[in-house]
Amino acid sequence: MAFLLKTEPDVYSFADLQRDQETVWDGVANPQAVKYLREMQPGERLVIYHTGDERRAMGTAKVLAVDATDPKVPLVRIRVGKAVPPKTLAEIKANPIFAKSPLVIIGRLGVVPLTEEQWEWIVR
Repeated sequence: MAFLLKTEPDVYSFADLQRDQETVWDGVANPQAVKYLREMQPGERLVIYHTGDERRAMGTAKVLAVDATDPKVPLVRIRVGKAVPPKTLAEIKANPIFAKSPLVIIGRLGVVPLTEEQWEWIVR
C-alpha cells in the first residue's frame, strides 16, 4: 500500500527530509489520519506533499518502523526517497483516477491512502 503525507513546507519540507534522511512523522490530529498512520507497515511507500501555497507532491519516502503503543499518537519513522516531478493539486484533481480519493474529497486530511495507479502516476 502507499500513502500521501501532507506537510506545510515552512514547518517541515521535503528538502528538510532530504537533509535529515530520516524523521518521525508526527503532528497528526485528525482521527482518520491517525488511523492510517497506525495501519502503516515497514516498507510501505509514501509521497510527501506540500500544502499551503504550494499544493503539490514533492518526493517519496518509505516507512521504516511504526510504534502504535499509544493509539492516539502513533510514531511512524520514515526515510527519504527521491524527488518526483512536482504534481500540483490542480493536475491531481484533473486526473480521473483521483475522483474518489480522500485527497480531493477530504481536503483537510493529512494522511491519504493511494491506490497503486495513483502512486504510479504521481511518481512518474
